[in-house]
Amino acid sequence: MKLKKRHGTYLIGIGITIIFVVLALARFMPFERLEMLLYDLRYQLRGKSPAPAEIVIVGIDDKSLQSIGRWPWDRDKMADLIHRVNSMGARVIMLDFIFSEPSRHDARLANAIKEKGNVVLPIVFDFEGNPPSRIDDAFLDNAFLIIKNENLFKIHRPIAARGVLLPVPAIAQNAAAMGYINMIPDADGKLRWEPLAIEYEGQLYPSIDLQVARMYRGLPPADMSIEATDSITLGKVVLKTDPFGKMLIPYYGPHNTFPVISALDVFERKIDPALIRDKVVLIGPTAVGIHDKIVSPSSAIMFGVEKHANMIGAILHKQNIRFVGRLMNIFIIIIVGAVFTLFIVNLRALTGAAMAAVFISVLFATGYILFFTSRLWIDISYAGNSVIVIYFVTTAYRYATEERYAKQIRSMFSSYVTEKIVNELIKHPELAKLGGERREVTVLFSDVKGFTTFSEHHSPEQVVAILNEYLTEMTDIIIRWDGTLDKFVGDMIVAFWGAPLHQPNHAELAIKCTLHMKQRLAQLKEDWIKEGRTPLEAGFGINTGEVIVGNIGAEGKKMDYTVIGDNVNLGSRVEGLTRKYGADLIITEGTLDKIRTLVEAGSFGHMMVRGLDIVAVKGKAEPVRIYEVYSMDEGAVCQVIECEEKEATVFKEK
Repeated sequence: MKLKKRHGTYLIGIGITIIFVVLALARFMPFERLEMLLYDLRYQLRGKSPAPAEIVIVGIDDKSLQSIGRWPWDRDKMADLIHRVNSMGARVIMLDFIFSEPSRHDARLANAIKEKGNVVLPIVFDFEGNPPSRIDDAFLDNAFLIIKNENLFKIHRPIAARGVLLPVPAIAQNAAAMGYINMIPDADGKLRWEPLAIEYEGQLYPSIDLQVARMYRGLPPADMSIEATDSITLGKVVLKTDPFGKMLIPYYGPHNTFPVISALDVFERKIDPALIRDKVVLIGPTAVGIHDKIVSPSSAIMFGVEKHANMIGAILHKQNIRFVGRLMNIFIIIIVGAVFTLFIVNLRALTGAAMAAVFISVLFATGYILFFTSRLWIDISYAGNSVIVIYFVTTAYRYATEERYAKQIRSMFSSYVTEKIVNELIKHPELAKLGGERREVTVLFSDVKGFTTFSEHHSPEQVVAILNEYLTEMTDIIIRWDGTLDKFVGDMIVAFWGAPLHQPNHAELAIKCTLHMKQRLAQLKEDWIKEGRTPLEAGFGINTGEVIVGNIGAEGKKMDYTVIGDNVNLGSRVEGLTRKYGADLIITEGTLDKIRTLVEAGSFGHMMVRGLDIVAVKGKAEPVRIYEVYSMDEGAVCQVIECEEKEATVFKEK
């Protein structure tokens, strides 16, 4: 039964693992969303990490708006801001707002952008609108020059735009570079990915973050290439992407991780130029009233310019997070499911729950460590949930089978043995081998002497009444001494010790139980005499030896847990000898050998073991020594008197 349960647990574990593999292949949406939450949790547990020193933000903050005026500012003001930042030694300037409408100060702004040749301007792609009537060469010059394995785009099409919003030509043609600032959040509104390339009119264009990083490294456009469905190369840096050209954004921390300088302080020259010298300066809105906010995995509120800072820093420092891929995650699901099933198969419910918690904790810790040390993202939602489902289903299965097995054991043994033994068998079902097995036991036969004559001289009602009273009292004593009641054969009682539970002291228990039965029968005889009823006398025979024990009978009709074998027959024949030798209790030498040490040490109570004879009984080739056992008065010394050496007495009948 235990092996059957184990096989059932294995099958459940394998089946659930296969189901989770199928769910992973189908990208089951609830688990996909759960993994996104676990992805975010990694950032939230880590908190803030040091931001790259090369990047600083000049924020159009509330203080600046209160002093200079409402947004958007006149372009002469923006030209002045660019000039002042450049005067402090900025290496690259990125503007996080687009000048798409003409203004009277466009020429001044264009001159400020042209002055150092280090300003990167944004463009915005439109995925639903119509293309503009005219495209400037300044825009076209920003497309990727080198595209490798372009034929792979037939399998995985890159993100494609239908329109584009550009700066006015007078400003655009003076920019050092242009890149799009589009952000494409996931279904839950959080921004986790950045497309590094978007297709428009048959050309691929880089993000503004790529352009800024290229400018900072002093690389020409020809040193930036794309390998379809695989990666983008920037000089010697290879940035792995998903098949659609997207890269996970490695956030350094929540809102305010990067240093922010107020634009007003720049205008009023209140900052140390060292804060800007030789750095990437991102100029963008940080005021509450300017709606340029995102939701990131690490922060519920973050300004868009902060996203650009995180992405540029990640590109400059090669912080490229790579998703390990579906096949690797399926392998993880299979390994975790198989190993957990192997562990849980022999564990009880509470221990299994603890083991499931350990597996999930180790799985999450592994995912966390790989994420922030090796920049690898493994999906832990499917494997983690497979552990939970395997635990609950296998536990429910085992409880169901154990309950069914417990009912089977209880129905089978409750009429044979004490409740204590039944509960022990339920707790350790392996002790109750329901098939046959060889085991050493001590068997007791008890028969009423002269019962046939007694029945002839009393009415059936009197016979049944006194026999039921006798059998009830004797059965209670057998159960009390942890014996297994085998059967009643008319007035005969058959019981044994040593099965279904292993009882090393089975011979001792059997003898003490029988002496107790004799004592109680003597009390019953006194009561019966006082009541004017004829008392019953009984003989008891005990033998110890190897028997076959188990469920025996007609399967599906009537089965009894009983003992059979030569040593059982010998017990029955020994009981029959009580009439020939005038003894109430006779045991064999096999039983005596089990208690001899106790008797000789005086540890068995007040008992005499007296050798009666050496007999040759029917069915036994070798003679058997038999002994009478009886209780003595308190204070008497236990002793064993051996049988007298002589020729064996032959009995051919019971």
